[in-house]
Amino acid sequence: MHFDLIQSLSLAGDAAVPNDDRAGAGEMRAWVIDGATDLGPPGLVGPRGGAAWLSSEAHLAFATTPDAPVEAMSRAVGMHLAAAFEAARTREPEGRWELPLASFLAARIAGSKLEAAWLGDCVALLGSGETTVRLGPVRETRDAEAELAASLASHGLGAPKKSEPILASLKERRGRPGIRVLSVDPVTMAEIDTAATPCAPGDDLLLMTDGFAALVDSYGAYDEAGLMAAVRASGLAALAAELRAIETGDDFARFPRFKRSDDATALWLRIAG
Repeated sequence: MHFDLIQSLSLAGDAAVPNDDRAGAGEMRAWVIDGATDLGPPGLVGPRGGAAWLSSEAHLAFATTPDAPVEAMSRAVGMHLAAAFEAARTREPEGRWELPLASFLAARIAGSKLEAAWLGDCVALLGSGETTVRLGPVRETRDAEAELAASLASHGLGAPKKSEPILASLKERRGRPGIRVLSVDPVTMAEIDTAATPCAPGDDLLLMTDGFAALVDSYGAYDEAGLMAAVRASGLAALAAELRAIETGDDFARFPRFKRSDDATALWLRIAG
C-alpha cells in the first residue's frame, strides 16, 4: 500500500508573520509539524526565527531519513535537529524558553497497519468507511491553553508579544521541566507517543496541526466523524474558510486564545495499493 495525496492546505495565522507549520508525504510516510511561536526576536539560529528554522529542518529530516518504524524514524529526526542546532546557533539561549520546539505527528504504512508517532497537539484522523479513528493526543474536555488565556485576558489577548505579563507567563510555561515536544534538546523526546491501527486501500487519512484541528478540539464545530465527513464532502478549503469565520466572529470571550488565528495546516491522503 502507499499514500496518494488528495489535498493539502496551510494558512498562516497572520499574513504578516511567517507560517511555522510544515507538512509532507511520501510513498509510505507522512507528517505535520507545528513550530511553537517564537517568544523573542530572531537571532539564536541567525536571522530566521527559531520556529520556522526548526520546522524546516524537521520537514527535511522526515523527508530524507531512511525508512524505519515510525518511532525510530522520529528519533532520527530528533538527532538531526540536535546536530543542526549545534551547527547553526550563534550564541547561548537566553533561557530554555528560547529553544526552538514544535509539535508533530508522523504516520507510516507498515504492512496492513498504519503507525503513528507524535509529541504535542497535532492530530490525525483515519477514515475507513463509516468509522473514524483518532490518532494523536486525546481530546481534553478542558483546554489548558484556553484556561491560561482566560486567566490572562485582562492583559489583552490577540497580541501576546505586546503584553509583558502574558509574555512572561508563556516563557515560564515553555521553560518548565518535563515538557514533551519535538525539540533541539533530546531530553524532551525521551518518550514519544505511538499507536498503530489497521488500514486498507480506500481509507482516508487527515493530518492536522492544532490550528486546523481547532474545528474539533477548541471550537466544537465538528466531532471527529463529522470532520472526516465534511472533508470528503467539501474539501479542505471550505473547512478553512469556516475555521477563519469562527475566529473572525469571536472577540476572545467565547474561545479564549492568545492569537486570533493560529497557523492551520491539513494534509488529506488516501491509502491505495
